[in-house]
Amino acid sequence: MRKVDQSSAAGIPIAALRGNSDRNYRGKYMATSFANKDYTHSEGQVARTIEKQTAKLPSDTFLWMAVGSMAVSATMQAMGNKHASLFVGQWAPTFLIFGLYNKLVKQLGSDRTENAV
Repeated sequence: MRKVDQSSAAGIPIAALRGNSDRNYRGKYMATSFANKDYTHSEGQVARTIEKQTAKLPSDTFLWMAVGSMAVSATMQAMGNKHASLFVGQWAPTFLIFGLYNKLVKQLGSDRTENAV
């Protein structure tokens, strides 16, 4: 197990963690340890295939699916079908998270070894 330096957490100076102003750690930047790690694993074939197919969709597809589920939910609620409207209404955040994941995969790629320079 790696020993953690007590002077900082995740590359953030203690002064920053304590809420002191930036004059105490001027010129230093927050660093994340995961950016420098050597990753030897790669994504599985199933994940890679799914991401390649969903990357073909425009990013706003998931937004419109979320808005559509909210509209359908509101309509069902107005029609008195309360349980079904709650079920359909809960799809919206899921669609938004799918859209966020899709956007990240498009911009950053799904695998660090796939995008290595």
